[in-house]
Amino acid sequence: MATASIKPVESVSPARARVHALSAPLVAAFLCLIPPTTRAQNATPAAPATLSAGFMFTEASGEALYANACQACHMADGKGATGAGTYPALAGDKALEAAGYAVHVVVKGRHAMPPVGMMMTDDQVAAVVNHVRTHFGNDYRDAVTSADVKAVRR
Repeated sequence: MATASIKPVESVSPARARVHALSAPLVAAFLCLIPPTTRAQNATPAAPATLSAGFMFTEASGEALYANACQACHMADGKGATGAGTYPALAGDKALEAAGYAVHVVVKGRHAMPPVGMMMTDDQVAAVVNHVRTHFGNDYRDAVTSADVKAVRR
């Protein structure tokens, strides 16, 4: 009776694990762009990915923008996550009391967060900031306006 030899699993450095974690969404997005005719002959083609023109978000409501732009890192409940990186909680975040802070972070980015506001209109930034500031245990009712966002962009 033949026995299989078991090889030890090669350990992966934390830096290499981060690179793999960050590159997976890019590879997945790229693969969605490949026409079905160039995929494996017996594969069932998947539905094409919906990409917005010009790298701009198309959602208008704060809830929809949060679901598309923020939820992957900050989670559906706004409590953040730890894994390939640390994504801060927005739930009960006292820093959100200053409306300008939240606008600045969305428009300009902060630490590892990219400036996603570059892919949004002033109205969209205001909508998503207002959503975050009034959900997840946050109750900041002084609404951000598109004029507030425009001032941060300058």
